[in-house]
Amino acid sequence: MTETVHPLWPAPYADGAVEATITVPGSKSVTNRALVLAALASEPGWLRRPLRSRDTLLMSAALQAMGVGIEETVSSSTAGSSGGAGGAGEAWRVIPSGLHGPASVDVGNAGTVMRFLPPVAALADGPIRFDGDPRSYERPLGGVIGALRSLGARIDDDDRGALPLTVHGGGAVEGGAVRIDASSSSQFVSALLLSGARFNQGVEVRHVGGPLPSLPHIRMTVDMLRAVGAQVDEPETGGEPNVWRVAHSALLGRDLTIEPDLSNAQPFLAAALVTGGRVTIPDWPERTTQPGDALRHIFTEMGGSCELTTTPHGTALVFTGGGRVHGIDIDLSEVGELTPGIAAVAALADSPSTLRGVAHLRLHETDRLAALTKEINALGGDVTETEDGLHIRPRTLHGGVFHTYDDHRMATAGALIGLAVKDVRVENVATTAKTLPDFPQMWAEMLGV
Repeated sequence: MTETVHPLWPAPYADGAVEATITVPGSKSVTNRALVLAALASEPGWLRRPLRSRDTLLMSAALQAMGVGIEETVSSSTAGSSGGAGGAGEAWRVIPSGLHGPASVDVGNAGTVMRFLPPVAALADGPIRFDGDPRSYERPLGGVIGALRSLGARIDDDDRGALPLTVHGGGAVEGGAVRIDASSSSQFVSALLLSGARFNQGVEVRHVGGPLPSLPHIRMTVDMLRAVGAQVDEPETGGEPNVWRVAHSALLGRDLTIEPDLSNAQPFLAAALVTGGRVTIPDWPERTTQPGDALRHIFTEMGGSCELTTTPHGTALVFTGGGRVHGIDIDLSEVGELTPGIAAVAALADSPSTLRGVAHLRLHETDRLAALTKEINALGGDVTETEDGLHIRPRTLHGGVFHTYDDHRMATAGALIGLAVKDVRVENVATTAKTLPDFPQMWAEMLGV
């Protein structure tokens, strides 16, 4: 097989402090959960200011292949702004219908698509075939497959516990109680909860494995289920530890405005931290379940300061770098997706950093711990991979090629280092289209290039 050769993007170097206002497009995590819930609802619903990226368009196309109607409209009347990749005025009307096969679904390398949609396919009438990028075959899926089988679904995966696979939908799923080890991905729990209200007996999901990563994403799933009328019992509201229950019920169609993706705000906030500048992110929510909200605390501890201000259109986050970047010792188990950006900043700090609780990142779009170690060290860094994270000792870095491994967060990490280190070239920066299609242009505009 011939290896794909990707172009090298010269990462812009910052000659001074960054001063910019950056409008961040909608959240991928919220958009894809909202699409699933709207597709399973008993009436049409609206998604306003959704994210248009590879992952969300794959989700939309998959649902349409199973019979769901999704109409895209653009109107100047939608208030606010959320960027060009699904910005002000754009809305998707989701029209539920009888789910059916046969159909083929391309999951790309999107964890939300490959994990959230097999339970939906089990509710369809007919076979639904799932396939994706080569890396998708290596990502954990066995927990979802095993759980669905125990709940009454029929799945053909040739005993791989991974893609490709076919779900033979029977028009209904019996549901009930299921035990699952979700220590490799919290998306296993979310996948079952999102469709659980449509199962005949609802669903009770009991996590029986090691520490559960990315708990904010499960809280996001629970909040969004409740917003469409589902009855959910969870540990955080007095329920049994590591057990979530969704009762059988109809789901309501809603008119939902998608929040900006706070994790995708990370490189821009980090730019202010690294250059001693100031970046404003409009529409930052006062209350959110998005893991990216933790950046306010993390980057403040690393040397910046932030203020949530009120504007005529809502709230905005103003983040200011303090002129120096400090190392950090932190458990990132709940916010693991932020690790690449934090590692990039830590490589530019004035003291060592230890990032813990993220062993599960070895199973993401790429093995992020190995990739970060290799790429930062190739630029002169001193990164050591630990059992569950990274230890980073700052060194003077030099230019060179920063490989991305088709991972969008590796690409933005390389761009961050390039702000402070001349002649960094990021391989395949286009992979940022997975969740942030306009990243190179937004980055250039931030720097006034």
